[in-house]
Amino acid sequence: MADVKIQVNPLFLREEELRQALELLFFGYRDFTAEPDRLLAEKGFGRAHHRVIYFVGRHPGLAVSHLLGILKITKQSLSRVLGQLVEEGYISQRPGERDRRQRLLELTDKGRDLERQLTAAQTELVARAYRAAGAEAVEGFRTVLLGLINEKDRERFLDPGRGSFE
Repeated sequence: MADVKIQVNPLFLREEELRQALELLFFGYRDFTAEPDRLLAEKGFGRAHHRVIYFVGRHPGLAVSHLLGILKITKQSLSRVLGQLVEEGYISQRPGERDRRQRLLELTDKGRDLERQLTAAQTELVARAYRAAGAEAVEGFRTVLLGLINEKDRERFLDPGRGSFE
């Protein structure tokens, strides 16, 4: 990885520095999603499918209503993607134990296998960047990412007891 050591005055971020940050985010996201995009395209899936697979895999038994809140998409958009994943055997649904109207989602074995493939390349990319950056930079990066997300979601990461989406 190229040694990118640009001195930035943290008290005064000029427009050029902010624009460079935006550009780095665009390029980083492009490369972060490249391999998963390729794997998804082979199956006729897109990034929306990836997000559903990721969060259902990360939180087995996740309610559809909570998934809608995480993804901030319409029921109609989720219905199309989720329907395809269920129909093709990547996700299973079951009714809630207390509320039978609730639909709880879990990855099937086929879904877990795809989730592992999608996550492997991204995990390696992040691990490589973390190793190159060092612990202090990783903590700074985490702080920046937390600053980019809304307060409600940020609290989930700051409070270890709030890991679930219930």
